[in-house]
Amino acid sequence: MSSVLYDVPGPRAVIRNRILGVITVLVVLAVLGWVLWRFWVTGQFSAEKWYAFTFTRIWEQFGLATLRTLAAFAVASVGAIILGFVLAIGRLSDHAWVRLPITGVTEVFRAIPVLIFMILLYYGLPVIGIKMSSYWAVVIALIAYNGSVLAEVIRAGVESLPRGQKEAGYAIGLRKAGVMRLVLMPQAIRAMMPVIIAQLVVTLKDTALGFIITYPELLYFARLLGSNAVLGSPLIPAALVAGTIYVVLCLALSYVAYTVEKRLRRSPGTSGVAGAGMGPGVGNAPTTDTELIAAQKGIGKFDPGSTA
Repeated sequence: MSSVLYDVPGPRAVIRNRILGVITVLVVLAVLGWVLWRFWVTGQFSAEKWYAFTFTRIWEQFGLATLRTLAAFAVASVGAIILGFVLAIGRLSDHAWVRLPITGVTEVFRAIPVLIFMILLYYGLPVIGIKMSSYWAVVIALIAYNGSVLAEVIRAGVESLPRGQKEAGYAIGLRKAGVMRLVLMPQAIRAMMPVIIAQLVVTLKDTALGFIITYPELLYFARLLGSNAVLGSPLIPAALVAGTIYVVLCLALSYVAYTVEKRLRRSPGTSGVAGAGMGPGVGNAPTTDTELIAAQKGIGKFDPGSTA
């Protein structure tokens, strides 16, 4: 089946794409090899530089730092999702006195860099007599920024749905809250799930900014270990270990997202919601992009008078 988004590449385009792919892989491998060679030449792989990692205590501290990173990420991700839904619903409100202030708050939160937000919370609030721990400064800053970004993602997902989806919900007697909760939001979340998970990965990596305000997370400990002259100042080895842990965490999060997305696609409840107002074929909800587009076009032609 040909794609509805772009033409299938011809034989020459396929060959050209393969050649570009091979060249890209070779360039990346060459750069990686050069970096590893420079590490080797400068003694970054010597036993002296890796001596610190022979101690169990060092790995225990890496584990604790990783747990602190996950602790900040867990609370920040849940808070960002909740805030994102609240701001998105506010931005979709028909009442200007609700929509305009929420829009202003969302834009302000998106405009302030996360690091500046953390610094303001940790170093700025004590000036007015409010003292906040580095943990909560990291978490609140991540919630504010990522929640505002997720709000725009969710809003865009809802507004990208065909108008017929909303009209079909109203036609079967649902109020606006019901249409939003049962018809629009499930489809928007399902469509925007890759973007939502990508933003959560950004949230996980942004916890590393906490080392600026002395939050003892993974990067903070790696920097502390790398500057320890007694252990040979293993800055590069510590950075490599910390970077590997970040990669593993991000891959694990991506796998969880992939699993959730697969279950959402197979979930009968989601299919039924997506098929709300589709008439007799509600049990056979669309499972592919092409079927979804066709179904949405059918809903767009829905005649409210036919329910009489």
